[in-house]
Amino acid sequence: MDDPLRGIVLVLVAMASFSVSDAVAKHLSFSTAAIQIAWLRWLGFLLIMAPCILASRGAVLRSRAPLLQLMRTLGILGSAVFFIAGLGNLPLADAAAITFVAPLLVTALSIPLLREPVGPRRWAAVVVGLIGVLIVIRPGSGAVGSAAVFPLLSALSWAFGMVFTRKLGGIDGAGTTMSYSALAGFVVLSLLVPFDWKQPALPELGFAALMAVASTAGQFLVVTAYRLARASILAPLSYSQLVWSGLLGLFVFGNMPDAWTLLGVAIIIASGVYTAHRERVTSRSRVVA
Repeated sequence: MDDPLRGIVLVLVAMASFSVSDAVAKHLSFSTAAIQIAWLRWLGFLLIMAPCILASRGAVLRSRAPLLQLMRTLGILGSAVFFIAGLGNLPLADAAAITFVAPLLVTALSIPLLREPVGPRRWAAVVVGLIGVLIVIRPGSGAVGSAAVFPLLSALSWAFGMVFTRKLGGIDGAGTTMSYSALAGFVVLSLLVPFDWKQPALPELGFAALMAVASTAGQFLVVTAYRLARASILAPLSYSQLVWSGLLGLFVFGNMPDAWTLLGVAIIIASGVYTAHRERVTSRSRVVA
């Protein structure tokens, strides 16, 4: 069913859900290691996917490209762990802004990994987006500091994960990819978490449950929204997460973005929207050809 207005509303709510999940992760990062927070998030993810796995008697986990699935899972895992690691020392809006360079990195990685042609206009958008990130970070100014490395690594990991997601698009179904990520990610984190484990208190478990529910709800809303409206309409709306993150950072953690951060965010958004526009134009030309 084509219902773009409903799709837009769902994406906006999804971005708010992701920001709530990130805000809870930031709160937990003051007392809990990043690996443990990620493990708690993946535990909730696995519990939500468990009915699908059990109903199929494990058939949904049978991938035709298990190595690609593992590489995708490691990319998504790395993105989560690095982002959470940076939240302890960065304002929520700054961390979110830096990670939004990921779509630009996907464009760059598409050349060697997907053999996709990237024209000069999209390369120019990538360069402009990186300039926006540099404005947010302001190397040497002490405004953000070395902690900015973590959201940058998070963005790079996410970009790798998205590239492998594209590769898997014509190989495995969405249910297989989601279930594989839930189970494989939980196994990997379970091997790492004992080295940095601290017994969580009851309130921390409650916050972890809220984090997992908000993150999963966001994923569900995004999937539903993309069934109702075209990606070209919805993709630019993902940048509304920066607004939600800024508001939560201000009212929950007392972090006020300065003028330089707002300028950098505006440049990142503009370059990302233009990249999405060029993707749409390129896709149309391929269809016509």
